[in-house]
Amino acid sequence: MLISPNQKVVVSMLYVTAMFMAAMDATIVNVALVTISKELRVPPSAMGTVNIGYLVSLAAFLPVSGWLGDRFGSKRVFLLAFGVFTFASAWCGIADNLTALNLFRMLQGAGGGLLTPIGMAILLRTFQPHERLIISRTLMIPIALAPAMGPILGGFLVDFVSWRWIFFVNLPVGILCLLFGSVFLKEYKDESHQRFDLPGFLLSASGFAMVMYALTQGSARGWGSPEILGLGLGGTLLLSIFVYMELRVSQPMLNVRLYSDRLFRTMGLHSLLIAAGLQGMLYVFPLMYQDAIQASALDAGLTTFPEALGLMLASQFVPWFYSRLGPKRMMTIALICAIVLYVLLSLVQKDTSPWLIRVLLFGAGFFLGNAVGVVQASAFNTISPSSMGQASTLFHVQNRLGAALGVALLASILSGIRTDTATLLAYKTALLCSTGFLLVALFFALRIRDADAAATMRKPTTLQKSKVPLTESEG
Repeated sequence: MLISPNQKVVVSMLYVTAMFMAAMDATIVNVALVTISKELRVPPSAMGTVNIGYLVSLAAFLPVSGWLGDRFGSKRVFLLAFGVFTFASAWCGIADNLTALNLFRMLQGAGGGLLTPIGMAILLRTFQPHERLIISRTLMIPIALAPAMGPILGGFLVDFVSWRWIFFVNLPVGILCLLFGSVFLKEYKDESHQRFDLPGFLLSASGFAMVMYALTQGSARGWGSPEILGLGLGGTLLLSIFVYMELRVSQPMLNVRLYSDRLFRTMGLHSLLIAAGLQGMLYVFPLMYQDAIQASALDAGLTTFPEALGLMLASQFVPWFYSRLGPKRMMTIALICAIVLYVLLSLVQKDTSPWLIRVLLFGAGFFLGNAVGVVQASAFNTISPSSMGQASTLFHVQNRLGAALGVALLASILSGIRTDTATLLAYKTALLCSTGFLLVALFFALRIRDADAAATMRKPTTLQKSKVPLTESEG
């Protein structure tokens, strides 16, 4: 007789693995682009399309993920997306020309665009609001570790194995998860049979794809170029029309009315701003460490890695802090401390001790990890199970846009200020601007109402006291 494991264990394992694969894929490819360009005999300048196609495809498929999961079943669509992402990774690894590689990367982006929102919806339906504090310890692992490990693992594979293994590495893990999920994951399907909002899909997919392209390419091609201006303004116009229409239809592609919920709206805004500040800093600092301070790429990766350790350590303290401080005070304290550390990072000089830099990055990761923990624990507190698919889709859309916005703004600052005599000044200015995102988040943190998140602040239950919440019986 087949013994079915606890559903909370199944969901947690699958979601963490999916998040880890998707998050690491966003950074592991970067270190291999030069090597790939040489092997495929294309100029390095053409390799930007490898990441652009992935990001644009991901942005286009994000909005429809919630509807697909509700309509056809979250298990079915989640595993389909997992399969597409996994096997597209393998096809990327066997590509023998740039056109094929770009095509398979776009397919991989489509799988990634569906994977994480549906996975989050499954997770949020499985765990009650007061249990989400505990699972934040698990959820922080892929968020913190995967992006930091990507460049290190990618560099190792490129130098000692082959660039193709940065894609093949997804295959064994993906196949095991597909088999495990197909046997043990339970299905959820919305019985309301909401019709497909074709105009909403066309507007959202094209609008998000155009905006994402403009944000990721604006600094390289020039914000004033006709291409970037046209796509950026056109995408913004399409998204504006999309929101206008979605507010007036009974069965929207994305239920933007969910933003009328004060807690979901506030935490979503924090998620966007924190993503912009964190991803912006993680983009600028390694560049500064290599370009202005003259460190090696490996040194830059190892020096930045403590930020991920700080994020993971924070996840172990989030339940304790949250239950004693509440979301408002916890978010406020975390952001103030992170802002101070960001300012100190902007004062780094060529002779600054690497260990001091690592301590500052560790601290920044720790405090931002606490802020992220508040968002994870409370954002979906007042969202009904039937709306989880829509809510998680909105959450991931704004998170992706926040990360792209942070990197785009800081890259523009670097290209606008940098000269041969003021390289370090340009990087420091960009770091201070990333602090600006956290300052705006701090302003909104002062408006959080703890009463809105009351369900997440319940006293510890037997489930919590056991310290093994993901293996307890669901009974």
